[in-house]
Amino acid sequence: MDDVFVGSLMSSPVHTVGADTSLRDAGRLMLEHGIGSVIVVDENDQLEGILTATDFIRIVAEGDLDPNATVERSMSTDVTTITANEPIRSVADLMLEHGFHHVPVLDEGEVIGVITTTDLTAFISRGEEPSPGDMTDQ
Repeated sequence: MDDVFVGSLMSSPVHTVGADTSLRDAGRLMLEHGIGSVIVVDENDQLEGILTATDFIRIVAEGDLDPNATVERSMSTDVTTITANEPIRSVADLMLEHGFHHVPVLDEGEVIGVITTTDLTAFISRGEEPSPGDMTDQ
């Protein structure tokens, strides 16, 4: 596994939204594409945050059900990232240590992909790289 790198397993292109996107629109995007997160970027594709299915659960549990509220209000901004040239063991360790399911992949500050627990599971299960069409949990 030390010779398999994040870039070969990550999902790309990434589904992104701006911080001013409504939660309703972000949720629709996630449902439409069958993904578990959207990456929040600025106008230069620089990472601003991440909004996950878990964030939506927290929103509902806290009773903050305003679907017109913006992503900025609920996204995680303290985002741990990784680069495409890191071994997958590094990202797997990171995910286990912090309980992450989605880790944005950056190249010089620009979001180029996301690696998910589904990407890693598919690789381990098949012993080969998953095809992009097989990914449902970005």
